[in-house]
Amino acid sequence: MNKSTEPKKKNLLKSGMIVSASTFLSRILGLIRDVIIADLLGASLAADVFFFANRIPNFFRRLFADGAFNQAFVPILAEYNAKDHKTCRDFIGLVTGTMGLVITVITVIGVLGSSIVAAVFGWGWYMDSFKSDAGAEKFALASLLLKITFPYLWFVTITAIFGAVLNTNKKFAIPALSPCLLNISVISCALLLSPHLQQPAVGLAVGIFLGGLTQLLFQIPFIINLKLLGIPKFNWHHEGIVKIRKLMLPAIFGISVDQINLLITTTLASFLATGALSYLYYSERIIEFPLGMFAVAISTVILPSLSRGNVSNDLNKFNRTMDWGVRMVLLLGIPAVFGIIVLRHLIIATIFMRGEFSPDDVVKSAASLFACSIGLLSYMLVKVFAPAFYAKQDTKTPVKCAVIAVLSNIFFNLALVYPLDYIGLALSTTLSGTINMLLLARGLYRRNIYHIPRETYVYAFKLLIGSIAMSAAILLLQPDIETITAYSNMQRCIWLGGLIALGGAVYFAVSMICGIRKTDLRVNEEL
Repeated sequence: MNKSTEPKKKNLLKSGMIVSASTFLSRILGLIRDVIIADLLGASLAADVFFFANRIPNFFRRLFADGAFNQAFVPILAEYNAKDHKTCRDFIGLVTGTMGLVITVITVIGVLGSSIVAAVFGWGWYMDSFKSDAGAEKFALASLLLKITFPYLWFVTITAIFGAVLNTNKKFAIPALSPCLLNISVISCALLLSPHLQQPAVGLAVGIFLGGLTQLLFQIPFIINLKLLGIPKFNWHHEGIVKIRKLMLPAIFGISVDQINLLITTTLASFLATGALSYLYYSERIIEFPLGMFAVAISTVILPSLSRGNVSNDLNKFNRTMDWGVRMVLLLGIPAVFGIIVLRHLIIATIFMRGEFSPDDVVKSAASLFACSIGLLSYMLVKVFAPAFYAKQDTKTPVKCAVIAVLSNIFFNLALVYPLDYIGLALSTTLSGTINMLLLARGLYRRNIYHIPRETYVYAFKLLIGSIAMSAAILLLQPDIETITAYSNMQRCIWLGGLIALGGAVYFAVSMICGIRKTDLRVNEEL
């Protein structure tokens, strides 16, 4: 094997911090991007349509790129990576060529049939297009923006293949930094292109297209440096491709259940008043910050290690890696849930309230954020539980859990959307995500893959006490909603920063008093 692919001793915590730091930068840029979009579009008709046109290719990205495909590809790649260098490089070329052709067909269909895609996923707008000018404008704009944003799917799929290769070869920072380029592209187009267009949302869509292209171009030199840039070839029946296909098809449901839920939510939101989709988007973006920075980072780090532990039949290593992932999620996820709930109005107002984003939009987005944040810990745990099954090359159990979760989401959506409007849609996603997490946990227990030890339950209880103390301290000092919206943005920033610092200090102090120590998170693994 090439030197760059030889195993090296690394610490899971260190690797997780590398990915988290890179992801943190990406999330900060993403937050800046969303602030600019909120200032530019607010919660308007154009905002609803842009978020729709961005969400659809991202849904397919989860299916064919860094979601189901990645979970199916990494365990097989680990097997080939253990072989000689040429075999591994040729296999990567086969995957690139085969997936590249499949995704090219899907992308072309998406671009040429954008009106059909817009009608299927935005059925409410399609029906309104026959009744009103506003409905017709939404549907026409959605069709146009999808033509521009859909090629992003092709770029990001190849980027995901290269990212998996880099992660398997311990180059965690490069794939984690790649999304920064997407955010930079959207920000640049929002500032430099959108103001000169009659429809600013078109400029944002161009930013999505360029962001996908730049991410791909960024990773290619690093793949070349590893000497793993294989010649793309199509071979649907190659042994490795067949394995990926078999793992990927059920994994489409297993790893992408939250995306399917969001897609169902998007379709139902198209029947609601203008602004509903925007309120959901802005609240989801806040949830994506801790989810992406912590849970996805932890998932990214543990999957290659779990896969190697499975290949070497090292059950002890497998369990220790899983328990480390669960403990890290609990450490960061429990206070994140409490913190977002108590600071929801201040967070929304500080980040988004400017330009076209009004105080009323703050209240409505915060209501959606409350419903979304309840399920944050469940979403984070899913990111740790699901890789355990995929490392074992078991996709049947997650898909069973996913099907139940999706069906429950449809039921909750229909039951809650009319009494609670868009808040019901957010709450439905939370409930179905929690069901998915509980079913995965039960599957791990029944299959004897991973049992959460008693010590981890005690550890979680201590963190819960710290989080409750943190929330009480914040609530004692936080201004009311009228005062928050009357503040200048600088005052809101100072209050938010100060309360987060205070809350963090109280959380860690009380947790340490309860007995939490650094040794609870220390585990050395070969990554």
